[in-house]
Amino acid sequence: MVAANYDVLVIGTGSAGCAAALAAADAGARVVLVAKSGNLLESNTAYAQGGIIARGTDDSPDMLMQDILAAGNGLCWPPAVEQLAQQGPPLVYSLLIDRLHVDFSRHQGELDYTQEAAHSTRRILYSTDATGRAIAEAMTAGVRAHPNIEILSKHTAVDLITLPHHSTNALDIYEPVVCLGAYLLDQQTGHVKRVLSRKTILATGGLGQVYLHTTNPVGARGDGLAMAARAGAEVINAEFIQFHPTAFYHRDAQRFLISETVRGEGAKLCNLRGERFMEGYHPLAELAPRDVVARAIWEEMLKEGSQYVLLDLSEITVDVTKRFPTIYQTLLQYGVDITRDPIPVVPAAHYFIGGVKVDLQGHTSLRHLYAVGEVSCTGVHGANRLASTSLLEALTWGTKAGQDAAHTAREGNGWRFDHVADWHDAGLTESIDPALVVQDWVTIRTTMWNYAGIVRTTKRLARAVADLNYLSHRIENFYRETKLSDQLVGLRNAIDVALIISRAALRNPRSVGAHYRVD
Repeated sequence: MVAANYDVLVIGTGSAGCAAALAAADAGARVVLVAKSGNLLESNTAYAQGGIIARGTDDSPDMLMQDILAAGNGLCWPPAVEQLAQQGPPLVYSLLIDRLHVDFSRHQGELDYTQEAAHSTRRILYSTDATGRAIAEAMTAGVRAHPNIEILSKHTAVDLITLPHHSTNALDIYEPVVCLGAYLLDQQTGHVKRVLSRKTILATGGLGQVYLHTTNPVGARGDGLAMAARAGAEVINAEFIQFHPTAFYHRDAQRFLISETVRGEGAKLCNLRGERFMEGYHPLAELAPRDVVARAIWEEMLKEGSQYVLLDLSEITVDVTKRFPTIYQTLLQYGVDITRDPIPVVPAAHYFIGGVKVDLQGHTSLRHLYAVGEVSCTGVHGANRLASTSLLEALTWGTKAGQDAAHTAREGNGWRFDHVADWHDAGLTESIDPALVVQDWVTIRTTMWNYAGIVRTTKRLARAVADLNYLSHRIENFYRETKLSDQLVGLRNAIDVALIISRAALRNPRSVGAHYRVD
């Protein structure tokens, strides 16, 4: 029998992937970490502004659990919420602060805690308004320095390797379905590698790029979700897309996240006449759950016939240039000075609440496959994510999955690595047509924004499914006839993901949390 290339394959280099790689490597596993970009920092983690939940002065696991459950609209899985509340905050201190020395903001030498929407106390650690980047820099430095971790950058995961689907042995059809690694496209050579592993951990992040307006980076196109679904892993809660209420609106700028902590520090939402409106939608006003605030802004825009609303920072008492330096400098480039000007904002697709169904260790329904971070659905978020839980969830489940994968990779025999087929793409010489790719992306994004966005109806969702089904056949033919590239892989994954979301939303007739049906 041919030996596996690696004990653990981790796909994705955000906080979840790095936590998984570090935990597996610490446990003695031989780990390979795959990055789609040449820059390990290119992940949703690095774009997170607000913070990560720790444990505030007047805080407790029970208080955190109650806040998460309240935000989740009755759909949170209590064991997952309990695991996060009990085990997550200690990891922040032991891994991020004590080991990796993340530079969190301090006041008079002590860690400074802030508060965000729907939290009952100040329990969130931050690093000015670039918390995710501070965490990402520390974690990527940690994985680079670890002797048990090999890094493959500029490699795109094309598909998971599963048997019997990719088996050369016809008798494998009688064996249980297993995941034994992934086919990876080397972006520099154009060749597809067969990377075998005893355990595979998906940590590929989110899917915001399938929407017209998103706070996510260009790589967040749902690659891991699409691969897992094609391989047969169970996907749940895919209708729940969290739209961040406040993304900077400017016709010449990519949608840029205006952190929830800006509202936490006292900023107010106003219409274009300068009138506050949130008190008419929820008792917590600007600190209401994100889905409430996003829909309120949406309704105000429709009511006023405007393309955006205004976020007024005039009541914030701290120095906004020091508290939010990234926001200050970025918006200044577009003529908005937050020390005196309100910020034009619009809701944007921000976080995928659903995902590949996992248990408390990150196991999926497919043997030897784990999922962690935004690509997974742990049950923590329910129908609506509480602010700043995502980084903590990624840290917690990444660590749990990495430890479990390392330990179980040593158990048992019967790995059928010698049955895995090579990648076959001989004869495909046609290059990708960029005009077709651009147009297909436009169709996907506008369809999802108009028909499966913040406010949904049966007719809109049915139209989305019909239109996307038609496009899916064309893209699949395009994929099978064209020389493989990262752009083509991403387009194929995007149409799969758009259909997963739209079908799930159509199946669920009940408005709950981030899934809002007006009919």
